[in-house]
Parts: sequence; structure tokens; C-alpha cells
Amino acid sequence: MVPVNKLLDLSGKTAIVTGGALGIGHGITYRLAEAGANVVIANRTLEEAVKVVTDLEASGYHAKAVRTDVSVEDDVKNMVAETVKAYGGIDVLVNNAGVYPSIPVHLMTLSDFDKVLSINLKGVFLTVKYVSEQMIQQNRGGKIINITSIDALHPSSIGLAHYDASKHGVWGFTKNIALELAPHKIWVNAVAPGGILTEGTKKLQSSTPMPQGVDMQKMMEGFLTKIPMHRMGEPDDIGKAVLFLASDMSSYMTGSQIVVDGGVLLS
Repeated sequence: MVPVNKLLDLSGKTAIVTGGALGIGHGITYRLAEAGANVVIANRTLEEAVKVVTDLEASGYHAKAVRTDVSVEDDVKNMVAETVKAYGGIDVLVNNAGVYPSIPVHLMTLSDFDKVLSINLKGVFLTVKYVSEQMIQQNRGGKIINITSIDALHPSSIGLAHYDASKHGVWGFTKNIALELAPHKIWVNAVAPGGILTEGTKKLQSSTPMPQGVDMQKMMEGFLTKIPMHRMGEPDDIGKAVLFLASDMSSYMTGSQIVVDGGVLLS
């Protein structure tokens, strides 16, 4: 039995967090680093990742930035290679990178749809494929955590049909790959955030084109009234759930999804 003071200890482990520089990703990155993991921030914008690495290192944590577009296969291969080069292996993968431009279907182009599916779903396939290959080669198991959304279970607002399709896909992919990787002691789970207050959600609220007669501000106010906890979530709410799944606290879990939504799905 693992002593209680060691259950959340990730010392000596290496974790990759895609999209780990801002918002939910930053909340995840900080908690994993605080638990002792070497954290690789795989981000499309390298400057954002470097800034977070600098802050983490100033606090005595271990981190590295790697510029990565998860929808590009060569970038994902390089992400794995750079992580192994820096830290000798990979123990945890958190698939957090994602986009959610709000566009009603009648205004959506094929390019809009393809972009969201390419990053949110194909990106998860690529990272899981190459990271799990490394984990299998290491022969010491591992943890894969995919960030889905409550939209993988129930739509939250107009304009996210492509996003909802991608997140339903990630949840289905999570369950199937959990079966495939279980013989290798690689546990695959998901976290489904509800409304989390980040810079991205603030930008979404102010810039989304809505069909005639639909008021975005009123829609967001209506969403807030549906949350039993009467508040939006914070990135750290997701960071703590991911730490639970990355640690030995979740030793008998695979193919599961943790909903972190303040109770909104109850309504």
C-alpha cells in the first residue's frame, strides 16, 4: 500500500501537457510540477510556453517548452523525441490542446470544421499514438489523460457543433484506447470540464457571431444560473482533477471520465 503522503507524489515522473501555457493548461501544468513531475509544455506559441517555464523554474520546479502543433505529425514526433532527450522517458500525457471558435453551422465553412476536428480530435490520436509507443517501449506503464468537455455529454451552447463533435470523438477514443493499452499498464481517462473562466472564454463571449435574436450575454447569464455552485470554474479545478488521475490516487481507473462542472449537468 502506498503511504498517504506519497499518493500525489510525482517525483521522478515526466509529464507532457499539450496547450499547457494558458488557461486550463496552465492550471494543469502548475499542479503536476508542484507534485514533483518534470513538465514539458507542448504549445503552438513557444513564447507563451517559455514564459511559464521561466516562472516554474523560479519556483524550483522542472519544466521545458517545446513548440508543437498537435495536428502536425512531425511536430508530435519531435515533441516525444525532445521529451525523451531531456528527461529519459514519458510517464504522463495530458491532451489539453484544443480550440473552440463559436460559429453557427449555417455560417461555418468546411475549413472551420476541419480545423477544429484536426486539432481537437486528430491531435489526440497523434499524441496518444506516439507517446503510447514510447511508454510501451519503456515497459513501466503510464497515464494518459484527455481533456474532453461536458459537451461530450450534452451541448452547452449554439455555435459549438464542430467542437461538440470533436469532444464526443475524444470521449469515444478514450474508452477504446483504454482497452487497447490496458495490457501495457497504461491507464487512459478523461476530464470533462464545465464552464471554466479563462482568457479564452472571455474572448469567446465578446467575439462570437450569433444568429439574429440570440444575445450572447444573456445566454452566458442563463448558463451561470444553471450551475448549482453558482460560479464558473477555475483552471486549478481542472488541474486538481488531472493530478488525481496522473497520480496513484487513481490506481484502479481506466476508461473513465471525471466531470468537473459545478453540477451544471444536473440541470
